[in-house]
Amino acid sequence: MPKRPALLKLSRRKILIGATASVATLPQPSLGRSLFHQPLTPPRAIASGSVFEDQRGDGWRQPGNRGIAGVLVSNGRDVVATDADGRWCLPIEGGDHAFVVKPPHWSVTPTRSGASSYSYLHHPQGSRQNLRFEGTAPTGALPHTIDFALRHAPENKRFDVALVADTQPSNLTELAYLERTLIEPLAQENVAFAINHGDVVGDDLSLFDRYRELIGTTGIPWHHCPGNHDMNLDSPDGDHAFETWKRVFGPPHYAFQSGDATFIVLNTVDYAGYPRLHSGMPTYRGWIGPRQLAFVENLLRHVPAHHLVVVSMHVPLASYEDPDSVSDRVADRFQLLELLSGRQYSVSFAGHLHTTEHHYLGQEFGFARKPPHHHHVLTAACGSWWSGPPDRNGVPVADSRDGSPKGFHILSIDGNQYETRFVAAAREQMRVLITSPDAIGSGAAGCGRILSSPIAEASVSNARIVVDVFDGGPNTRVMFSLDGNSRSEHELLRCHIPDPYIVDAFSDPAVARPSWLEACPSSHIWVGMLPAGLSRGTYQFTVRAIGEFGREHVSQMSVTIT
Repeated sequence: MPKRPALLKLSRRKILIGATASVATLPQPSLGRSLFHQPLTPPRAIASGSVFEDQRGDGWRQPGNRGIAGVLVSNGRDVVATDADGRWCLPIEGGDHAFVVKPPHWSVTPTRSGASSYSYLHHPQGSRQNLRFEGTAPTGALPHTIDFALRHAPENKRFDVALVADTQPSNLTELAYLERTLIEPLAQENVAFAINHGDVVGDDLSLFDRYRELIGTTGIPWHHCPGNHDMNLDSPDGDHAFETWKRVFGPPHYAFQSGDATFIVLNTVDYAGYPRLHSGMPTYRGWIGPRQLAFVENLLRHVPAHHLVVVSMHVPLASYEDPDSVSDRVADRFQLLELLSGRQYSVSFAGHLHTTEHHYLGQEFGFARKPPHHHHVLTAACGSWWSGPPDRNGVPVADSRDGSPKGFHILSIDGNQYETRFVAAAREQMRVLITSPDAIGSGAAGCGRILSSPIAEASVSNARIVVDVFDGGPNTRVMFSLDGNSRSEHELLRCHIPDPYIVDAFSDPAVARPSWLEACPSSHIWVGMLPAGLSRGTYQFTVRAIGEFGREHVSQMSVTIT
């Protein structure tokens, strides 16, 4: 067996740095060819089978089980509908999955881990045998028939979905943190299923099985997008980077339907292979690629016009902090948005950045329809990589770089309409601070020194109120008033600065954090001056935020001026 490369000793930060080094001078690749690797072209075979009604619930076809007509089946590129007898036929290559697109009002037989038997992997020779983490065993020749079992499962047009991103445990201790932070709070939510938007683990793929056992305790189906920390990092190229993922989770991209919504799960991580980890060249980039784009295009031809199309991915379509970083945004996003602009109802979600962001992508991004496409970068479940001081349960506070606490989101769907809400581990929706007059917009942080009550009268005239609305975005409005007097309500201005609280917290030498972890400019900070003419005394400030979907949050703080 060849000696394994030393790349697995690299930190996740070094891998991130390698991914962004020197990329500004790289030419933009064409849609038809990957800059990172040439796609494999093994000989094609023809796969066929049926989709049938599973009346006993055991997944086995019995005599008399009827085929189901009109169900979509795909090889990851082409999409066909079953005929009147439930039969389907598609070309398939080595390494491809054949999978059924679960239709509304049907379910696939779930396993205890929350996964479902909705796909078949055709991998005649199996995975490369010199990878650190086990891939897939040889599947041999194609079966005579590949059959998918569905059961009747009436669905409502109104339902909730848990949106999770960057769970990212690197060891068993952090898996236990995940149980307290995500699994236990999720039990309080009535969700139909959950979607994890990648970085399911933190490079140690041996944790996949323990992670699946953990999410299996929720009793709901789970769907997963692969992330850059879910790859076989010792893979020589991108074609083999998700071999372990395929064995554990199934196809890296697929689709399913629920109610009046079609959900598309994409893999937006394109890996260059381990030789680049030592070269200073990019190691991965955000990239959908022609095969997945063809899948989306072919799928949408079959999706009813009234459906809400929900797209999930790991690397986002846009980045607030560094919009030009090829590892932090999808290079061929224009092609995807062009496809989605043919739909009246669409939304997309991503993770990866460990920040919370709302983007509205219009014609300049390839989305021709009005209003612009809403792309939501989700809060990291692990926050700042499970770092920081422990809370009362012994779990690291791990506030994110942009000021938001760790947590997850709930997507509420009603027909083809939707809205989201943030479920914060800290049980709060905003942070309100008073900062000194000496530094808004100045210095490296540009956020000023935090003032604690009581405040000296001499400092009041130029003091600022700074509000971090954790799930805020461009359409969020933030107002504050004095002593609850709505007539004195002032509107705050959205500013591109770090959260002052995070700047202070990350500079505390007494708290162990990764040396590379820094506060970043936040997309959800609002700033305003305190009212003029405040004299000595105690005042009650009321801050009111109206979020992206019109939901109101209120916070109050008392300030004494001496």
